[in-house]
Amino acid sequence: MKKGNGLRLVALYGGALLTAVFVLAPFVWLFISSVASNADLLSRPLHWWPQHATLQRYLTILTTTDMNSAAYTFRIALWNSLRLAAGATVLSLAVGVPAAYALARIGVRWGRVATFFFLATYMLPPIALIVALYIILGSLHLRDTVSGLVLVYTSFIAPYVIWIMRGYFLSIPTEIEEAAFVDGCSRFDTFWRIALPLSLPGLVTTVIFAVLMAWDEFFYAMILTSSLAAKTIPVAIAEFSGQHMVDYGLVAAGGVLAALPPVLIALLLQRYIIQGLVAGAVKG
Repeated sequence: MKKGNGLRLVALYGGALLTAVFVLAPFVWLFISSVASNADLLSRPLHWWPQHATLQRYLTILTTTDMNSAAYTFRIALWNSLRLAAGATVLSLAVGVPAAYALARIGVRWGRVATFFFLATYMLPPIALIVALYIILGSLHLRDTVSGLVLVYTSFIAPYVIWIMRGYFLSIPTEIEEAAFVDGCSRFDTFWRIALPLSLPGLVTTVIFAVLMAWDEFFYAMILTSSLAAKTIPVAIAEFSGQHMVDYGLVAAGGVLAALPPVLIALLLQRYIIQGLVAGAVKG
């Protein structure tokens, strides 16, 4: 191996290592804070690894029955976020994937323009929509409910699904579907049995980003919820520091639990992510 190539590899891996440390260090410190005692967190000089590590905060969040405690609020908000992310993702896919296929395959006139129009709705600032959404949900008796938030989140996730999946459907050769038509498949059969399985990497990538969009959203959840019945984990964490004596370790434990679902989804489905992102960029 030439000396220049060796130095280039050292620089490449060194840069990758520094980037990984820079990105992962906050998460590592979050976990350390969640298992450290209050004495370790407040000690001077600071202990980079706790002398008395404990998982008690996690057990408290997952098992407490005290409805007035912050740990109970975390658990209910976590359950609300799980239901909300799942519901908004499923509904967005049910609406967006068939629409994306129609725009890509069924000769909808001005399909590209329509796609950008849908995407433009995603770009509207939330502050411009919140008053109308607040009034509409109130008239439907869906304010301060998970169901109401599912509908609101679907309104900005579905355009994203349409944009991503249309590009992916366009990357699938039309000859495959034409062969299915010759064999007697209907348009729906072709979509269900041919296009959808072939678009699995793009679909999985879309699911991951849809879940993240619903999971991390704060503004709508903060305005449209007022009780624990629909409060999400980002709102619960934000309100905790203002309503209670701050237990930084408990906040850190809640942050770790809030980060786990999207991280686990990404790890389980990671082999589809790059494939889906690249394939959908071929045509548009």
